[in-house]
Amino acid sequence: MLDSEAVPTLPPVPPFSTVYKQYFGFVWSSARRLGVAPEAIDDVVQEVFIVIHNRMATVEKPEALRSWIYGVVRRTVSDHHRSRRAKAASGENLVTIGASRAPDQPTPFDLKEQSERWALLSSLLDELDEAKREVFVLAELHELRAPEIAEMLEIPLNTVYSRLRAARMLFEEALARRVPEGTETRRP
Repeated sequence: MLDSEAVPTLPPVPPFSTVYKQYFGFVWSSARRLGVAPEAIDDVVQEVFIVIHNRMATVEKPEALRSWIYGVVRRTVSDHHRSRRAKAASGENLVTIGASRAPDQPTPFDLKEQSERWALLSSLLDELDEAKREVFVLAELHELRAPEIAEMLEIPLNTVYSRLRAARMLFEEALARRVPEGTETRRP
């Protein structure tokens, strides 16, 4: 019989309410940066959390919960994009634009400035191919380390470093072409 001290115990998966509070921003920004349109972001994030809620019992590595959640986001966003392409091909793509307001009510100037920064970031990210974009977003915007990214994406660590180096170079070149020298650039 094994001694109870010899069997390592894994940290338990936190309750859903804790996961929701802790990872909502991460899920929202990941989905947005993976190309979900502003008018669809709320629905996609809701779908992600439905999947998370339904599958939390299947988490094998509670210490890698963030990686597991990112995998759910990737698959849900991929399904969303596939669904939009199918609707567009069948002529059923009706989009309604809803306005979402932040609780602190920024000024119109703040909204315009933030919108311009997001548009610039989005267009710069669009210039990167999907593989480089994904690694760049995880490293630069979500501030994940390369080993975490390699595990999340199930790719070799050197591939992460190679894609990240190339993406940074392409991003900086594109930014230099679009933003006049001496202009302050801030993250959205």
